[in-house]
Amino acid sequence: MKFLRNEWICLIGRVILGGVFVYASWDKILHPDGFAHAVHNYRVLPDSLISLFALMLPWLELLCGVSLILGLRFQAAATLSGGLLVIFLVAVCITIARGINIECGCFTVSAHGRQAGLSVLIQDAGLLLLTLNALFSGAGKWALASTPSPVASTPAPLG
Repeated sequence: MKFLRNEWICLIGRVILGGVFVYASWDKILHPDGFAHAVHNYRVLPDSLISLFALMLPWLELLCGVSLILGLRFQAAATLSGGLLVIFLVAVCITIARGINIECGCFTVSAHGRQAGLSVLIQDAGLLLLTLNALFSGAGKWALASTPSPVASTPAPLG
């Protein structure tokens, strides 16, 4: 799997992943009420947390996206984006299992978004795989603040 650690592949993957998070945040930041409604439709959070979640998540997505693109605090951004994707996958799985037919709220909060279904699961699983590759490959040499991969840079044995 040396191909996946290629500097160009890592850069392209990092920029795509970051771009997806930046793009996903934009409409939610501009329309927090609409996003709160989309979050409410999932029926996985108590009503008291929906507004807070709807206000914070888009900014977190934006921060992760920009950090991934620039390679700033890369390990933290990749770990956080991976955690977010796992949460998204669980929420969509719960929604499908309950038989709830809703708009996913992934990239737009309008009534014309995609349904939370199999295509969203496949999309999020693919993004999670991209995130895992980024985590194990590191930010690469084009990062503004390069941090070595925890896997690629194992310390030499003592003695």
